[in-house]
Amino acid sequence: MSLEKKVIFSPEAPKGRGPFPQAIKYNNQLFISGQGPLDPISSVPVIGTFESEVHLTIQNIKKIVAAVNGDLNDALKLTVYLTDLTNIHKFNEIYTQYFSEPYPARTLVQAGLRGIQIEIDAIFICRE
Repeated sequence: MSLEKKVIFSPEAPKGRGPFPQAIKYNNQLFISGQGPLDPISSVPVIGTFESEVHLTIQNIKKIVAAVNGDLNDALKLTVYLTDLTNIHKFNEIYTQYFSEPYPARTLVQAGLRGIQIEIDAIFICRE
């Protein structure tokens, strides 16, 4: 088992908009930086309905996890940031389309996000 941090990059997911990687792999864990509804090619926010932003955010996470041959079932912990907590029921409906039992541990908080309605950071187990 390697004790080195390794930067993980998926060309199919947004690069991000700051000085941070999409994810860091350390031992058998994958730490994914905050992901939002960004276009995978231009990394520009795709502003839409709350539902469309949730779907795009989770799809971006899925692409990063796939870069280490993982899938969403490998999720251990998610931190979900919403601009409006009244959307929690809509979020949960979409969330259960992507994640199944046993669900990962999760924290959900209201946050002031700039121009987007959702951001998620996550920890996944790495099998490779």
